[in-house]
Amino acid sequence: MTTSITTTENTSANNAISQKLFGTTPAGEAVTEFTLTNNLGSKIKIITLGGIITEWHMRDKKGALADVVLGFDSLDPYLKVGPYFGAIIGRVGNRIANAQFTLDGETYQLTANNGTNNLHGGPQGFDKKVWSATTAQDANGPMLKLHLLSEDGDQGFPGNLNVTVTYQFTHKDELIVDCVATTDKATPVNLTQHSYFNLAGIGTEAGATILNHKAQIFADHINAVNQAAIPVGEPMPVAGTPFDFRAPRLIGEFINADHEQIHNGLGYDHNFIINQKTYKELTLAARVEEETSGRVLEVFTKEPGVQFYSGNFLDGSLTGKGVTYQKRSGFCLEPQHHPDSINQPQFPSIVLRPGEQYKTRTIFKLSVK
Repeated sequence: MTTSITTTENTSANNAISQKLFGTTPAGEAVTEFTLTNNLGSKIKIITLGGIITEWHMRDKKGALADVVLGFDSLDPYLKVGPYFGAIIGRVGNRIANAQFTLDGETYQLTANNGTNNLHGGPQGFDKKVWSATTAQDANGPMLKLHLLSEDGDQGFPGNLNVTVTYQFTHKDELIVDCVATTDKATPVNLTQHSYFNLAGIGTEAGATILNHKAQIFADHINAVNQAAIPVGEPMPVAGTPFDFRAPRLIGEFINADHEQIHNGLGYDHNFIINQKTYKELTLAARVEEETSGRVLEVFTKEPGVQFYSGNFLDGSLTGKGVTYQKRSGFCLEPQHHPDSINQPQFPSIVLRPGEQYKTRTIFKLSVK
């Protein structure tokens, strides 16, 4: 599917929004890069391929700006199969077991792109699509609104799915991510944002690893997974395990512990079931801080879970921004419904039906202490 790009030029005095050509896909689609700048001087760069956040520049406790997300310098690496740096993930984030599901009596076969599983919507998921874009701003900060029509049969999923993702970069250093979708046929939907963070700053000495970041995740349970990373059995209590981040703890403290779930995930690559008071209530899911820079990341979401991923599959084969991305040089906090929800009816449903609206919000808030 070819998606045209519609952009609006920003004419505000403070130049809160700017844009330029980032590259052109092999199919001839132009990919635009938008820069959103807030009143604090922080800035985020987002491209229309996959709604990818390519850069996020934030001050440290001394006032020095640094980029705190992993990414590439050009379009080509983003087009290849890779780590999903910064992307909007869909139709279904995380894994679908055996790359198939049955809905309303019909079985749908998807592409297996993660062993026997379907991962992050398939090989040509939302991260590989060029989205249309418009810009706006209000008193809270600049906005980028992205739209995609995922057609019936896209990657094997049923129904024409209309998706709008709005990024707003506020003057409080919050990135508000609002996702809305509608469909003309019942289909699973589970969108997420897949940025890799390193709060010490990309290219800094302290930024070689995220093991010295201190994380707190407000979850009493995780989804225990098998070796194929599919949830099995009852939710596992985190108490007394390497997964107990209810109080702040260094990511590296128990990342190599002799524990079945650490072995299965090759580190942390698990869905933490957030302690929500009410389902779909905006909740603080996680907080991460980095001592040398003083930067703090807080993640608020309406989703019931957040996938905490410690960059286990980064192996030094990828480079960008003048650095080589080694193992555990970035971490992800991906707000989501639970993995394989479409095949596990005990989990909150991810089925969207005609006449309904999928709607969710996540806020990534950066600050210094």
